[in-house]
Amino acid sequence: MSGCPYSIASRMASTFSLFFSIFIVTFSPTLCLNQYHPLDPLTQSEFNQIKSIIQSSYPSQNLTFQYVGLDEPEKSTVLLWNSKSTAKSYPPRRASVVTRLNKQTHEIIVDLSTHSILSSKVHKGNGYPLLTVDEQTLANELPFNYQPFIQSIKRRGLNISQVVCSGFTVGWFGEGKTRRIIKINSFYTNGTVNLFVRPVEGITLVVDLDIMKIVQYSDRAVVPVPKGEGTEYRASKQKRPFGPRLNGASVLSGGEGFVLDGNIIRWANWVFHLGFDVRTGTIISQASIYDLDKKKYRRVLYRGFVSELFVPYMNPTADWYYKTFFDNGEFGFGQTTVSLEPLTDCPNNAKLIDAYYASQEGTPVKISNAICIFERHAGNILWRHTEVTIPDEVITEVRSEVTLVVRMIAVVGNYDYIIDWEFKPSGSIKLEVGLTGVLETEGVTYTHKDQIKEEVYGTLVTDNTIAVNHDHFLTYYLDLDVDGEANSFVKNNLVTKRVTDRSIPRKSYWTVVSETAKTESDAKIHLGLKQSELVVVNPNKRTKPGNSVGYRLIPGSVAAPLLLEDDYPQIRGAFTKYNVWVTPYNKSEKWAGGKYVDQSRGGDTLAVWSLRDREIENKDIVLWYTIGFHHAPCQEDFPMMPTLSGGFELRPTNFFERSPVLKVRITPPPKHADSPNCTK
Repeated sequence: MSGCPYSIASRMASTFSLFFSIFIVTFSPTLCLNQYHPLDPLTQSEFNQIKSIIQSSYPSQNLTFQYVGLDEPEKSTVLLWNSKSTAKSYPPRRASVVTRLNKQTHEIIVDLSTHSILSSKVHKGNGYPLLTVDEQTLANELPFNYQPFIQSIKRRGLNISQVVCSGFTVGWFGEGKTRRIIKINSFYTNGTVNLFVRPVEGITLVVDLDIMKIVQYSDRAVVPVPKGEGTEYRASKQKRPFGPRLNGASVLSGGEGFVLDGNIIRWANWVFHLGFDVRTGTIISQASIYDLDKKKYRRVLYRGFVSELFVPYMNPTADWYYKTFFDNGEFGFGQTTVSLEPLTDCPNNAKLIDAYYASQEGTPVKISNAICIFERHAGNILWRHTEVTIPDEVITEVRSEVTLVVRMIAVVGNYDYIIDWEFKPSGSIKLEVGLTGVLETEGVTYTHKDQIKEEVYGTLVTDNTIAVNHDHFLTYYLDLDVDGEANSFVKNNLVTKRVTDRSIPRKSYWTVVSETAKTESDAKIHLGLKQSELVVVNPNKRTKPGNSVGYRLIPGSVAAPLLLEDDYPQIRGAFTKYNVWVTPYNKSEKWAGGKYVDQSRGGDTLAVWSLRDREIENKDIVLWYTIGFHHAPCQEDFPMMPTLSGGFELRPTNFFERSPVLKVRITPPPKHADSPNCTK
C-alpha cells in the first residue's frame, strides 16, 4: 500500500467544531480510510492464513490453538513509522501463536508477509495457556454420559435434562507435578435461567483437557438445591407488580460526532487507535491530544489495557477452596466479550463494531457488536462560573460536558464486566469498570441467619443460599508517553508543617514535597498510607513557568488484598500487593499474572519482574494500577446485582499552558466531510 499525503485541515476542522474555536492549520499526513496500521488487530483473512501456515508445518496432528494474537512490532519501530510524513514503510506483520500438541505448549511466531514460521519452541516452565471456549464446551458435556454423575443427579430427585455444567480452573496449591485439568460443577435450571443461584452442591468432576476425559469424581453430600422462585431475570417473564418505568437516555441528533478511520478514532481534540485481543479485549494505543496553543498533537498514552483480573473467593472448604480465578489469563476477556445490545448496553448514538478471535481450530470467530463508541451527553458540567462581584453586573458562563466512550462487556461465568474508556476534552482519560451479573452462591441447609452456628463465608441472601465473599482486582497496563517516551514517576507528598512565625495565629499548613522514584522499589505504593499526588512527568519538557509537563493518576476504588502472602492464590496474585507499580518498558512484560496463568506458581508476574529494581527515572516507563473491590454480598445483590462501578482518572497536570477547555463551544454535532480519495 502507498501512503496518502494530503492535508486534513478541513476534516479536523469539522471534527473540532463541536468543541473548539480553532485555527485552521495543515497537519502531517494521515492514513487513508481503512488503511493498515501496525497495531491493527488480526483480521479474518489473517487468522485463516495463520491456521494454514501452522497446519502445513504440523500436518495430520491433533493440534489446538490456545492463543492467536498480534505480535506487535517493537515500540521504536511503530513510533518511527508513525513519525514519517511520506509514504510509509510498513513493519512486518507477525502473529504470536500458542498451541497445544502432544500435551506440550508450543510458542510460535508466524510471519504473515512471508507466509512462514519464524520461530517455534516448547514452553518448559510452569503454567498452562488460555482455555479455549471449545474445550470448555466439550468438557461441560462429558458428565451427561458419565453414569456416576447421572446416578448422583437421580439421587437428588433432579431432572438431568435441566442440569447445566460449568468448568472452573483449579489454581495451584503446592503440587509438584500437574495436569491440565478443570473441575466441573453443576447447576439446576428448573423454573429459571438464573442457573448460578441454583448450585447442585457436593458433586465435583475433574476433567483432563488434554485427553478430554473425566479422571476424578466425588459426591460428598446431598444439600438442598436453592429454590428458583423469584430468581428469573428475563423481562418477558416478569409479573405484576412492576417497578418504576424509566425513560431511556435522549441523545442530541446530528451524527456520531467522531470519525472512525480504519482503527483510528478522531474525536474533538483526541486521536487514538482501537485494538482487540482474545486475552484482554479492547486495547487503546497511541492516544494523543491536540494542543490548541502549540497547534499540534501531543502524545499521552502509547498502549493501555486490562492486564489481569484476579477474583479469589473466600470459602476455604473442600468444594470451594480452588475458586481463585484469573479471568484474563485463564478465560480471556476477549473471547468472553459478548455482543452489545443497541439502545440498552449503548445509547442510540453509538457506533457498534465487530471483533474477531481464533477458535480452537484456528478459524476466525466473529463477535458482532463487540465494542461500541459513543458521545456521552450526561448533563454534566465541563466548567462554569457565576460572577456577582462586579457592581451592577452578573456574569454566568457554563459549558456542558460531552465525552467519548469506548465500551466492551466481558461475561466470565456469572459476572458481567463493563469496561469503559472515557476521553474528555479537558485532556483527561477516565477508566471505569462496572460489575454486574449474578453472584456466585453456595447451596446450604439454612433458611434464616439465626440457624447459622458456624462460619459460612458469606451472606445468607435467601433460603438455602449463601452468596460467598470475594474480591475483584483489575490491574491495568498503562504505557504512558507524556510528550515523549522519557518519563519519570513523581510522588508529590502533601506534608503538614508548623507555622514558626509567632506573630501569625495559624499553627499549621501543608505543602508539597516532591519525590522522584529512582527505581522500581521506590514506585511501589499502597494507596491511602500517605497523602500524595502521583504524577508521570516528562522531565525534559517544561511549561513556560518552568513546571514539568505531566499526567496525574487520580485513584478511585482502592482495596488491598487480605489473603496471607504465603497463601497459594496470593503468591500467584502477588501483583495486587501494591495499588501502583512502575516498571521500565519491556515488550514481553504485559501480563501482570504471567504469560501462562492457568495453574501458574507465581514465578512470572509483575511482582517478580520488579524485584530487579531497575532504574525508572527519565526512562520509557509503564504505570500499573489496580482497582480493587472487597465484596461482602447483601440481599440487594440477589438475584441480579445492580452495577457496582469503580475506576480512576489520568488527568493532565501542567501539561497545557492553560485550561484546554477555555474556548470550548457547544454546537450540534457536525456532519463530517467525506474522506478524500486515496490512491492504493
